[in-house]
Amino acid sequence: MLDANIKEQLQGYMEKLQQPIELVAAYDDGGKSRELKKLLEEIEPMSDKISLRTEESSDVRRPSFAINRVGTDVGVRFAGIPMGHEFTSLVLALLQVGGHPSKASQDVIEQIQNLDGKFEFETYFSLSCQNCPDVVQALNLMSVLNPNISHTAIDGGLFQDEVEQREVMAVPSIFLNGESFGQGRMTLEQIIGNLDTGAEAREAEKLKHKDPFEVLIIGGGPAGSSAAIYAARKGISTGIAAERFGGQVADTMGIENLISVPYTEGPKLVAAMEQHVKEYDVDIMNLQRAEKLIPAAKPGLLHEVRLANGASLKSRSLILSTGARWRQIGVPGEEEYRNKGVAYCPHCDGPLFKGKRVAVIGGGNSGVEAAIDLAGIVGYVTLLEFGAELRADDVLQKKLRSLKNVEILTSAQTTEIVGEGGKVSGLHYTDRRTEETHDVALEGVFIQIGLIPNTEWLKGDIELSRHGEIIVDERGETSIPGVFAAGDATTVPFKQIVISMGDGSKAALSAFDFLIRNSVEEEDEQAA
Repeated sequence: MLDANIKEQLQGYMEKLQQPIELVAAYDDGGKSRELKKLLEEIEPMSDKISLRTEESSDVRRPSFAINRVGTDVGVRFAGIPMGHEFTSLVLALLQVGGHPSKASQDVIEQIQNLDGKFEFETYFSLSCQNCPDVVQALNLMSVLNPNISHTAIDGGLFQDEVEQREVMAVPSIFLNGESFGQGRMTLEQIIGNLDTGAEAREAEKLKHKDPFEVLIIGGGPAGSSAAIYAARKGISTGIAAERFGGQVADTMGIENLISVPYTEGPKLVAAMEQHVKEYDVDIMNLQRAEKLIPAAKPGLLHEVRLANGASLKSRSLILSTGARWRQIGVPGEEEYRNKGVAYCPHCDGPLFKGKRVAVIGGGNSGVEAAIDLAGIVGYVTLLEFGAELRADDVLQKKLRSLKNVEILTSAQTTEIVGEGGKVSGLHYTDRRTEETHDVALEGVFIQIGLIPNTEWLKGDIELSRHGEIIVDERGETSIPGVFAAGDATTVPFKQIVISMGDGSKAALSAFDFLIRNSVEEEDEQAA
């Protein structure tokens, strides 16, 4: 089950167990149970603090297993085999149930321990979902820290009957006490915030008392992270406020064009970026959404950014790196059936459509790559491209055309996504060459038509292009002195991770230069 290298690494981790744990397995007669049995039997001898027994109760999912701290109510449960992206979740669960301390801050730990009530969480995940581990690991940690919280992580691809019964059409999908709690990537802090209703107000009050920064960065993706590092290295007070640290990169699967890194994945890169930023004296303010920019009256005075929670942050200079999000096609049914068959992440949600018919809208690299990946999971893929030809790289097009369960429709304008019984049942499209309308029966629609900048909150306060991008010059300067911008939210061409990183560092150096020049001017004015 585990190769020699993984076994050796896992053996090393198991040496960190501080308290005895028990693996309690529930099997059936299927092949997946045999795989699970083999996995647990390989883990059990790795430490004298691990024991293994079989679950006799008929009230649990099969195959599944619990990790329990012996003699206590502390434990977590996995329904399925947590390999793939969830293998890290398994390792952390073993360690944390076994008493190894979490890296969460003491404030967060105390907040979890102080939650009142009974919370029974269930999370449906897919092994190919790069966002699911964040949710699984957060809820596992919460169940370890608070005896009133329990969590079961469920492989949706393995428990298809449950997925269909509960109408789970996007992962991660979280249920609390049997009711839907949330879908999509959520951080530990977000989950706690949704349970602790006073958390947002307390955080806003803390932010209101922060001193002004010399550089304040809005956005925590590659551009914002590199800007924070470069600014902090100059020894100036630096803050970074992000709605979601990592931004769009956290939703990216394989990354193969980051120079000197042949291959990585979005969540791994985000974790590395955050760790790098934390090496410096940077005030990281996560889960903060900017709502209004109030520019300084003149260079050298303070800019203000108002946040959604009512707090404001001030700074002598700003770097806007708010990134972009998936572009919507804007047709009837898209919003209505979002997460009910309409999806934007084929890696995350593809396994939920195993054996079914789906469509991919978009013939660029993202769309064609999505169709190729989905073709190995679903029953049939229909790719619709608005233009007369696909726009993806030739090597991807050749791969796509070699697949027997893929149909390619060009000059196809999607006009409506339709549903039945609360979920997607098909779409309508118009052939732009003949003006004829066609119907496609299917159960999932994956939209892959590019990105749109997160700049709505800046309209009227800063110069934007007709596409909503922040207009910048070669130094990252915007139309407002002392306000700089970087990354996918700007007019810089070619939206790439490596370009955003370079843009962020350039914007930080430009901001530092601005601060030096304006401090000199202020000193001259005072001397006069």
